[in-house]
Amino acid sequence: MTESAEIALPVLNVESIIKDILGTIEREREREIIARRYGLYDRRETLEQIGELLGITRERVRQLEKSVMTKLRESAQDSLPHIVSVETVLSGHINNVGGVARIKDLSEQLKEGSNKIDHSRVSFVVQLAPNLVHVGEDDNYYNAASLKEHHSENSVRKNVGHVIDAIKKIGKPVGIKEVAGSMGHPDHKQVEALAFTSKKLATLNDRWGLIKWPMVNPKNIRDKIYVILYENGKQMHFNEIASAIRKSDFKRKDVTTQAIHNELIKDKRFILVGRGIYALKEWGFKQGTVADVISEVLKEAGEPLHRDEIVKRVLKKRFVKETTILLNLQGKPQFKRTAKATYALANS
Repeated sequence: MTESAEIALPVLNVESIIKDILGTIEREREREIIARRYGLYDRRETLEQIGELLGITRERVRQLEKSVMTKLRESAQDSLPHIVSVETVLSGHINNVGGVARIKDLSEQLKEGSNKIDHSRVSFVVQLAPNLVHVGEDDNYYNAASLKEHHSENSVRKNVGHVIDAIKKIGKPVGIKEVAGSMGHPDHKQVEALAFTSKKLATLNDRWGLIKWPMVNPKNIRDKIYVILYENGKQMHFNEIASAIRKSDFKRKDVTTQAIHNELIKDKRFILVGRGIYALKEWGFKQGTVADVISEVLKEAGEPLHRDEIVKRVLKKRFVKETTILLNLQGKPQFKRTAKATYALANS
Protein backbone atom coordinates (compact mmCIF):
# COMPACT_ATOMS: atom_id res chain seq x y z
CA MET A 1 0.00 0.00 0.00
CA THR A 2 1.36 3.44 -0.92
CA GLU A 3 1.64 6.34 1.53
CA SER A 4 -1.36 8.05 -0.05
CA ALA A 5 -3.56 4.96 -0.08
CA GLU A 6 -6.50 5.10 2.29
CA ILE A 7 -8.06 2.30 4.25
CA ALA A 8 -11.69 1.75 3.25
CA LEU A 9 -13.91 2.13 6.30
CA PRO A 10 -16.90 -0.10 7.04
CA VAL A 11 -20.23 1.48 6.17
CA LEU A 12 -21.85 2.99 9.26
CA ASN A 13 -25.31 4.50 9.45
CA VAL A 14 -24.43 7.50 11.56
CA GLU A 15 -28.00 8.81 11.61
CA SER A 16 -29.22 5.53 13.05
CA ILE A 17 -26.38 5.52 15.58
CA ILE A 18 -27.31 9.05 16.74
CA LYS A 19 -30.96 8.01 17.08
CA ASP A 20 -30.02 5.05 19.28
CA ILE A 21 -27.72 7.17 21.45
CA LEU A 22 -30.36 9.85 21.97
CA GLY A 23 -32.82 7.07 22.79
CA THR A 24 -30.85 6.34 25.96
CA ILE A 25 -31.68 9.81 27.31
CA GLU A 26 -34.85 9.38 29.37
CA ARG A 27 -36.31 12.87 29.32
CA GLU A 28 -37.53 14.40 26.08
CA ARG A 29 -36.45 17.91 27.10
CA GLU A 30 -32.88 16.73 27.61
CA ARG A 31 -32.88 14.89 24.26
CA GLU A 32 -34.07 18.11 22.65
CA ILE A 33 -31.28 20.11 24.27
CA ILE A 34 -28.55 17.71 23.11
CA ALA A 35 -29.94 17.43 19.58
CA ARG A 36 -30.14 21.20 19.19
CA ARG A 37 -26.88 22.10 20.92
CA TYR A 38 -24.86 19.66 18.81
CA GLY A 39 -26.71 20.22 15.53
CA LEU A 40 -27.72 16.58 15.17
CA TYR A 41 -30.80 17.25 12.99
CA ASP A 42 -30.50 20.91 12.05
CA ARG A 43 -28.09 23.79 12.55
CA ARG A 44 -26.51 24.17 15.99
CA GLU A 45 -28.38 26.46 18.37
CA THR A 46 -27.18 28.69 21.19
CA LEU A 47 -28.04 28.34 24.86
CA GLU A 48 -30.26 31.41 24.54
CA GLN A 49 -32.18 30.04 21.56
CA ILE A 50 -32.84 26.71 23.23
CA GLY A 51 -33.78 28.35 26.52
CA GLU A 52 -36.29 30.59 24.79
CA LEU A 53 -37.80 27.60 22.98
CA LEU A 54 -38.11 25.50 26.14
CA GLY A 55 -39.00 28.33 28.50
CA ILE A 56 -35.93 28.00 30.74
CA THR A 57 -32.83 30.14 31.33
CA ARG A 58 -29.64 29.78 29.31
CA GLU A 59 -27.85 28.75 32.50
CA ARG A 60 -30.32 25.94 33.05
CA VAL A 61 -29.79 24.75 29.48
CA ARG A 62 -26.04 24.75 30.10
CA GLN A 63 -26.44 22.74 33.33
CA LEU A 64 -28.67 20.14 31.68
CA GLU A 65 -26.34 19.82 28.69
CA LYS A 66 -23.33 19.25 30.94
CA SER A 67 -25.18 16.73 33.10
CA VAL A 68 -26.45 14.68 30.14
CA MET A 69 -23.08 14.64 28.37
CA THR A 70 -21.37 13.50 31.58
CA LYS A 71 -23.79 10.59 31.88
CA LEU A 72 -23.38 9.64 28.22
CA ARG A 73 -19.59 9.62 28.53
CA GLU A 74 -19.74 7.52 31.68
CA SER A 75 -21.85 4.90 29.93
CA ALA A 76 -19.93 5.06 26.63
CA GLN A 77 -17.47 2.32 27.48
CA ASP A 78 -20.04 -0.27 28.53
CA SER A 79 -23.64 0.40 27.67
CA LEU A 80 -23.95 3.25 25.16
CA PRO A 81 -24.99 1.81 21.77
CA HIS A 82 -22.43 1.57 18.94
CA ILE A 83 -19.71 3.67 20.58
CA VAL A 84 -17.11 0.90 20.76
CA SER A 85 -17.58 -0.14 17.12
CA VAL A 86 -17.68 3.46 15.85
CA GLU A 87 -14.60 4.33 17.86
CA THR A 88 -12.74 1.37 16.36
CA VAL A 89 -13.58 2.48 12.84
CA LEU A 90 -12.69 6.13 13.41
CA SER A 91 -9.50 5.25 15.27
CA GLY A 92 -8.35 3.17 12.31
CA HIS A 93 -8.68 6.10 9.92
CA ILE A 94 -7.16 8.63 12.32
CA ASN A 95 -4.17 6.36 12.83
CA ASN A 96 -3.82 5.82 9.08
CA VAL A 97 -3.61 9.53 8.27
CA GLY A 98 -1.12 10.43 10.99
CA GLY A 99 -2.85 10.52 14.37
CA VAL A 100 -5.10 13.56 13.85
CA ALA A 101 -7.95 14.07 11.40
CA ARG A 102 -10.47 16.78 10.64
CA ILE A 103 -14.05 15.85 11.48
CA LYS A 104 -15.07 16.81 7.95
CA ASP A 105 -12.66 14.24 6.51
CA LEU A 106 -13.78 11.54 8.94
CA SER A 107 -17.39 12.22 8.00
CA GLU A 108 -16.55 12.03 4.30
CA GLN A 109 -14.90 8.66 4.87
CA LEU A 110 -18.07 7.34 6.48
CA LYS A 111 -20.47 8.89 3.97
CA GLU A 112 -19.45 10.26 0.59
CA GLY A 113 -20.94 13.68 -0.01
CA SER A 114 -21.50 14.30 3.70
CA ASN A 115 -23.01 17.60 4.80
CA LYS A 116 -22.71 19.83 7.88
CA ILE A 117 -25.25 17.79 9.84
CA ASP A 118 -23.23 14.63 9.13
CA HIS A 119 -20.13 16.46 10.38
CA SER A 120 -21.95 17.48 13.56
CA ARG A 121 -23.01 13.90 14.19
CA VAL A 122 -19.49 12.55 13.82
CA SER A 123 -18.19 15.33 16.07
CA PHE A 124 -20.78 14.41 18.70
CA VAL A 125 -19.79 10.74 18.64
CA VAL A 126 -16.09 11.66 18.91
CA GLN A 127 -16.86 13.67 22.05
CA LEU A 128 -18.45 10.57 23.61
CA ALA A 129 -15.79 8.04 22.58
CA PRO A 130 -13.53 7.30 25.58
CA ASN A 131 -10.36 6.75 23.54
CA LEU A 132 -10.68 9.72 21.22
CA VAL A 133 -9.84 13.38 21.80
CA HIS A 134 -12.02 16.11 20.34
CA VAL A 135 -10.36 19.35 19.20
CA GLY A 136 -13.01 22.06 19.15
CA GLU A 137 -13.24 24.45 16.23
CA ASP A 138 -12.33 28.11 16.69
CA ASP A 139 -10.63 30.87 14.71
CA ASN A 140 -7.35 28.94 14.59
CA TYR A 141 -8.34 25.26 14.40
CA TYR A 142 -10.74 23.09 12.44
CA ASN A 143 -13.05 20.65 14.22
CA ALA A 144 -10.81 17.60 14.60
CA ALA A 145 -10.22 14.32 16.40
CA SER A 146 -7.13 12.55 17.68
CA LEU A 147 -6.22 9.32 19.43
CA LYS A 148 -6.06 9.82 23.20
CA GLU A 149 -2.98 7.60 23.43
CA HIS A 150 -1.09 10.05 21.19
CA HIS A 151 -2.50 13.47 22.01
CA SER A 152 -4.52 15.57 24.39
CA GLU A 153 -6.43 18.54 22.98
CA ASN A 154 -3.75 20.85 24.33
CA SER A 155 -0.92 18.85 22.81
CA VAL A 156 -2.60 18.91 19.39
CA ARG A 157 -2.84 22.69 19.56
CA LYS A 158 0.73 22.99 20.84
CA ASN A 159 2.15 20.73 18.13
CA VAL A 160 0.21 22.56 15.42
CA GLY A 161 1.87 25.71 16.71
CA HIS A 162 5.27 24.08 16.18
CA VAL A 163 4.37 23.30 12.56
CA ILE A 164 3.29 26.90 11.97
CA ASP A 165 6.51 28.20 13.55
CA ALA A 166 8.59 25.91 11.32
CA ILE A 167 6.87 27.15 8.16
CA LYS A 168 7.25 30.77 9.24
CA LYS A 169 10.96 30.19 9.81
CA ILE A 170 11.39 28.60 6.37
CA GLY A 171 9.62 31.65 4.97
CA LYS A 172 8.21 30.16 1.78
CA PRO A 173 5.88 27.34 0.66
CA VAL A 174 7.61 23.95 0.81
CA GLY A 175 6.81 20.26 0.83
CA ILE A 176 5.74 18.68 4.10
CA LYS A 177 8.93 16.57 4.26
CA GLU A 178 11.00 19.74 4.38
CA VAL A 179 8.75 21.11 7.14
CA ALA A 180 9.14 17.91 9.16
CA GLY A 181 12.90 17.94 8.57
CA SER A 182 13.23 21.50 9.85
CA MET A 183 11.36 20.44 13.00
CA GLY A 184 13.49 17.36 13.47
CA HIS A 185 10.31 15.31 13.33
CA PRO A 186 10.81 11.70 12.14
CA ASP A 187 7.34 11.27 10.59
CA HIS A 188 6.21 13.80 7.96
CA LYS A 189 2.82 12.08 7.82
CA GLN A 190 2.11 13.11 11.42
CA VAL A 191 3.29 16.65 10.69
CA GLU A 192 0.93 16.85 7.71
CA ALA A 193 -1.97 15.56 9.81
CA LEU A 194 -1.34 18.33 12.32
CA ALA A 195 -1.06 20.92 9.54
CA PHE A 196 -4.46 19.95 8.15
CA THR A 197 -6.13 20.91 11.45
CA SER A 198 -4.85 24.50 11.34
CA LYS A 199 -6.78 27.40 9.84
CA LYS A 200 -3.52 29.34 9.68
CA LEU A 201 -2.05 27.01 7.06
CA ALA A 202 -2.96 26.03 3.51
CA THR A 203 -1.62 23.64 0.88
CA LEU A 204 -1.54 23.69 -2.89
CA ASN A 205 0.42 21.59 -5.38
CA ASP A 206 2.00 19.61 -2.51
CA ARG A 207 3.41 22.73 -0.86
CA TRP A 208 2.46 24.04 2.58
CA GLY A 209 2.49 27.64 3.69
CA LEU A 210 0.71 30.32 5.67
CA ILE A 211 -2.91 30.95 4.66
CA LYS A 212 -1.98 34.52 3.66
CA TRP A 213 0.58 33.35 1.10
CA PRO A 214 -0.83 33.48 -2.47
CA MET A 215 1.24 30.47 -3.53
CA VAL A 216 -0.83 28.14 -1.36
CA ASN A 217 -4.05 30.14 -1.04
CA PRO A 218 -4.66 32.27 -4.15
CA LYS A 219 -7.65 34.49 -3.42
CA ASN A 220 -8.06 36.34 -6.72
CA ILE A 221 -7.18 36.13 -10.40
CA ARG A 222 -3.84 37.87 -9.92
CA ASP A 223 -2.77 35.37 -7.26
CA LYS A 224 -3.76 32.49 -9.52
CA ILE A 225 -1.74 33.98 -12.39
CA TYR A 226 1.22 34.21 -10.03
CA VAL A 227 0.90 30.53 -9.03
CA ILE A 228 0.61 29.41 -12.66
CA LEU A 229 3.71 31.35 -13.74
CA TYR A 230 5.68 30.23 -10.69
CA GLU A 231 4.82 26.58 -11.25
CA ASN A 232 5.62 26.85 -14.97
CA GLY A 233 9.02 28.32 -14.16
CA LYS A 234 9.22 30.45 -17.30
CA GLN A 235 7.36 33.10 -19.26
CA MET A 236 3.94 32.35 -20.76
CA HIS A 237 1.55 33.95 -23.21
CA PHE A 238 -1.62 35.29 -21.57
CA ASN A 239 -3.68 32.76 -23.57
CA GLU A 240 -1.61 29.93 -22.07
CA ILE A 241 -2.06 31.35 -18.57
CA ALA A 242 -5.85 31.49 -18.99
CA SER A 243 -5.92 27.91 -20.25
CA ALA A 244 -3.74 26.70 -17.36
CA ILE A 245 -6.05 28.31 -14.78
CA ARG A 246 -9.09 26.62 -16.32
CA LYS A 247 -7.33 23.24 -16.07
CA SER A 248 -6.05 23.83 -12.53
CA ASP A 249 -7.27 22.62 -9.13
CA PHE A 250 -8.25 26.12 -8.01
CA LYS A 251 -11.66 26.37 -6.40
CA ARG A 252 -12.79 29.09 -8.80
CA LYS A 253 -11.25 28.80 -12.25
CA ASP A 254 -13.86 30.06 -14.70
CA VAL A 255 -11.91 32.98 -16.16
CA THR A 256 -11.86 34.80 -19.49
CA THR A 257 -8.72 35.45 -21.48
CA GLN A 258 -9.45 39.18 -21.45
CA ALA A 259 -9.72 39.20 -17.65
CA ILE A 260 -6.33 37.49 -17.41
CA HIS A 261 -4.76 40.03 -19.75
CA ASN A 262 -6.24 42.93 -17.79
CA GLU A 263 -4.87 41.64 -14.48
CA LEU A 264 -1.43 41.00 -15.96
CA ILE A 265 -1.24 44.64 -17.03
CA LYS A 266 -2.32 45.96 -13.61
CA ASP A 267 -0.11 43.89 -11.29
CA LYS A 268 3.53 44.91 -10.82
CA ARG A 269 4.51 41.32 -10.09
CA PHE A 270 4.18 40.57 -13.81
CA ILE A 271 6.42 41.91 -16.55
CA LEU A 272 5.66 42.04 -20.27
CA VAL A 273 8.70 40.39 -21.86
CA GLY A 274 7.44 39.80 -25.38
CA ARG A 275 4.36 40.15 -27.55
CA GLY A 276 1.59 39.04 -25.15
CA ILE A 277 4.18 37.12 -23.11
CA TYR A 278 4.61 37.69 -19.37
CA ALA A 279 7.06 36.64 -16.68
CA LEU A 280 7.51 37.25 -12.96
CA LYS A 281 9.39 40.39 -12.00
CA GLU A 282 11.17 38.42 -9.27
CA TRP A 283 12.93 36.40 -11.98
CA GLY A 284 14.91 39.51 -12.92
CA PHE A 285 12.89 40.63 -15.94
CA LYS A 286 12.58 44.40 -16.44
CA GLN A 287 10.00 46.76 -17.90
CA GLY A 288 10.91 49.03 -20.80
CA THR A 289 12.01 48.81 -24.41
CA VAL A 290 14.74 46.48 -25.61
CA ALA A 291 17.03 49.51 -25.88
CA ASP A 292 16.30 50.35 -22.23
CA VAL A 293 17.27 46.85 -21.17
CA ILE A 294 20.49 46.97 -23.22
CA SER A 295 21.35 50.28 -21.56
CA GLU A 296 20.78 48.76 -18.13
CA VAL A 297 22.99 45.76 -19.00
CA LEU A 298 25.83 48.04 -20.10
CA LYS A 299 25.45 50.27 -17.03
CA GLU A 300 25.59 47.24 -14.74
CA ALA A 301 28.68 45.94 -16.54
CA GLY A 302 30.52 49.27 -16.29
CA GLU A 303 32.58 48.39 -19.38
CA PRO A 304 32.09 47.57 -23.07
CA LEU A 305 30.68 44.10 -23.78
CA HIS A 306 30.83 41.78 -26.74
CA ARG A 307 27.51 41.58 -28.56
CA ASP A 308 27.14 37.88 -27.68
CA GLU A 309 27.47 38.71 -23.99
CA ILE A 310 24.99 41.57 -24.35
CA VAL A 311 22.48 39.23 -26.03
CA LYS A 312 22.96 36.66 -23.28
CA ARG A 313 22.35 39.19 -20.49
CA VAL A 314 19.39 40.87 -22.17
CA LEU A 315 17.66 37.52 -22.69
CA LYS A 316 17.77 37.03 -18.93
CA LYS A 317 15.65 40.18 -18.57
CA ARG A 318 13.45 40.15 -21.67
CA PHE A 319 12.02 37.41 -23.90
CA VAL A 320 12.84 38.73 -27.38
CA LYS A 321 14.54 37.54 -30.53
CA GLU A 322 18.32 37.87 -30.74
CA THR A 323 17.96 39.80 -34.00
CA THR A 324 15.86 42.42 -32.19
CA ILE A 325 18.67 42.98 -29.69
CA LEU A 326 21.29 43.24 -32.43
CA LEU A 327 19.20 45.69 -34.45
CA ASN A 328 18.86 47.91 -31.38
CA LEU A 329 22.61 47.79 -30.73
CA GLN A 330 23.42 48.80 -34.28
CA GLY A 331 20.60 51.27 -34.89
CA LYS A 332 20.13 53.20 -31.63
CA PRO A 333 22.20 56.35 -30.98
CA GLN A 334 22.71 55.55 -27.27
CA PHE A 335 25.11 52.74 -28.17
CA LYS A 336 28.55 52.93 -29.79
CA ARG A 337 30.87 50.27 -31.12
CA THR A 338 34.24 50.38 -29.36
CA ALA A 339 35.84 47.40 -31.06
CA LYS A 340 34.90 44.58 -33.36
CA ALA A 341 31.42 43.33 -32.21
CA THR A 342 31.90 45.16 -28.91
CA TYR A 343 29.60 47.91 -27.64
CA ALA A 344 29.32 50.49 -24.89
CA LEU A 345 26.98 53.35 -23.96
CA ALA A 346 27.50 56.36 -26.22
CA ASN A 347 27.87 58.74 -23.29
CA SER A 348 30.41 56.63 -21.42
